[in-house]
Amino acid sequence: MKLAADHVKVKVPATSANLGPGFDALGLALNFSDELEVRALGSEHVEVEIEGEGAGEVPGDERHLVVKTIRRALDHVGAPQVGLHLRAKNRIPHGRGMGSSAAAVVAGLMAAKGLIADPDALNSEVLLNLATQLEGHPDNAAPALRGGATVAWMTTHDSPAAVNLEIHPGLEPTIIVPTVRLSTHRARGVLPIAVPHANASFNAGRAALLVHALANDPDLLFDATEDKLHQEYRAPVMQQTWALVSGLRERGIAATVSGAGPTVLVLDRADNAPIVEQEIARVLDASEVARTLVDEETGTVTRVDWRVIRPGFDHLGAQYEQL
Repeated sequence: MKLAADHVKVKVPATSANLGPGFDALGLALNFSDELEVRALGSEHVEVEIEGEGAGEVPGDERHLVVKTIRRALDHVGAPQVGLHLRAKNRIPHGRGMGSSAAAVVAGLMAAKGLIADPDALNSEVLLNLATQLEGHPDNAAPALRGGATVAWMTTHDSPAAVNLEIHPGLEPTIIVPTVRLSTHRARGVLPIAVPHANASFNAGRAALLVHALANDPDLLFDATEDKLHQEYRAPVMQQTWALVSGLRERGIAATVSGAGPTVLVLDRADNAPIVEQEIARVLDASEVARTLVDEETGTVTRVDWRVIRPGFDHLGAQYEQL
C-alpha cells in the first residue's frame, strides 16, 4: 500500500456512552469536536502540537495516542511508516467521560485513511474493529465514527458491530462538565463481577425502552434512562456526579452519568431547555456534595465548578479531508 497524500485534516466528535441502562452498548455523538492536522514527513521525526485540552500534559512524541494509532493503521494495510507532524485543537475534555480517548483513536485511524492510496482498505468495518482493539470496547468508538446515536455489540465471532438509532428531531442533549477528572480504569474498578438477575432484567427492559424513547417519544426518557447496573456502584468514586444525577432525577429530569463519568448527561426536549437549566442551577445551589471534592489522603477541600453545554447532536461522525 502506497501513501497518496501528505497532509490530512480530521474532525472527530465528542461522545457520551451508556445513556443510563445501555452499559457498554449505547452511545451518541455530540456536536463539538477535536480537530487535527497531520503531515507526513520524509524524515523519521515526530512532533505533536496541542492546543486546548491536554496541552502540556499528553506526550509530544511517538507515545501520543494518535501517533500510535496511525502507526497501527498503516501497519494493518501494509503502508510505509513515515515521520509525522500533528497539530491538534482539542475541545473534548479529558478524563470526563466524553470519549476523549476514543476520539484520539478514531482521529488517528481517519488520518491514516486520508494518507493511504486506497481508503477502502480502512472501511467502516475495519475502522470499528481497529478502534475496538485499541479502546477495549466499541460504545464510544461507534458514535465517534458514525455520528448520531448507536448501539454497538460484539458478535459471536468476537468482532465489533454497530448500527445507528433514530433520534427524535425535538430531542436535545445537555452536558454538565465538572472541573474534576475521573479515570475510566478507576470507575470500572468499583463495578462488581456479578449483579442480581433482577437488576439485569430491569436494565434490559429500560435499554429497549430507551431505543424507542430516543426515536419516538422523548416523554418516556425519564423512565428509559433508569439504571441498576453501574451508576450507583460508581457513586463512591464520583460523589459530586452522583449528587447531581440524583438531585436532577428527584426533580423529574432524565439525567445519567456520561460514560464512566464524571460528566452528567441530560436528555430532554429542546423546548424544555430553560427548565432543565433552571433545575441544574437549583440542584447545584442546594447540594454541598456536588460542589465539593475532599482529598481522601490529605483532607484538602476543593470547590467543584460545573459547566453547562448544549452542543446538539453530531450526525456526521468522524470526517477527513486531504489538503
